[in-house]
Amino acid sequence: MRKHLVLIAGLVSVFFFAARAEEFRFPLKSNSVKFAAIGDMGTGDAPQYEVAKQMDSARQNFPYEFVIMLGDNIYGGSSPKDFERKFEKPYKGLLDGGVKFYASLGNHDNPNERFYKPFNMNQSNYYSFKKGNVHFFALDSNYMDAKQLAWLEKELQAAGNGDWKICFFHHPLYSSGKLHGSSIELRSLIEPLFVKYGVDAVFSGHDHVYERIKPEKGIYYFNEGSSGQLREGGLASTGITDKGFDTDRTFMLVEIAGDEMYFEALSRRGAVVDSGELRRPVRAPEPAPQRK
Repeated sequence: MRKHLVLIAGLVSVFFFAARAEEFRFPLKSNSVKFAAIGDMGTGDAPQYEVAKQMDSARQNFPYEFVIMLGDNIYGGSSPKDFERKFEKPYKGLLDGGVKFYASLGNHDNPNERFYKPFNMNQSNYYSFKKGNVHFFALDSNYMDAKQLAWLEKELQAAGNGDWKICFFHHPLYSSGKLHGSSIELRSLIEPLFVKYGVDAVFSGHDHVYERIKPEKGIYYFNEGSSGQLREGGLASTGITDKGFDTDRTFMLVEIAGDEMYFEALSRRGAVVDSGELRRPVRAPEPAPQRK
């Protein structure tokens, strides 16, 4: 029926179960946080439009309010016509329905995309926002300099331990993609902060496949880089993959209700690629400051 896995990582306990497609259901709670995730989508080609159509259709039963974009939002140019053909037209139904998009920058993106109002980047390469009990942190993984690291540490610390913390950016810290794979240098810079300040989940793109990584140091990792592009057969066999899919374009739907995250990955044809429920890690409370 269901597969259970209990992972103990230091003082962090993680609970996870993956449901079979016919068993999985979103709880659709009234006060939950519902969103979609797409990456490497901005081609302007037919597959991107087909994914967008499926996203529009999915919203009829899963009324998500916003979309996080994992980079490579606009390929091959940044003229008004590029934004129209590669964003405004494919997602017109969602935009007309009031769905907001929050972008992060990929290696194929023009940094000036931060000024494009529908990407809601607040004219910055990295930024944060909050929805319900979830703090989101959009990072620029192209240029992880000291200034951004200091900003990230300050933001993560200020968010406290009471809510979910989700980071999203382009280059994956863990990936089984044959072309790019794990971004080791980036991991060395930001993973210590993720662990120190209790980041719960991370969404990335770059490798043009879908992959759910086995929890690493108490953190859930998703790679969604096939919402427009696809590298068919692009997943290598590694020990870090919990679920992988590299034969069609995909997108993700996510609902966070209390301490549970429910997720579903769908193909452009509407087939369920992956689904399940993740429980937010129970972390040790921060030690009380000692009196001097």
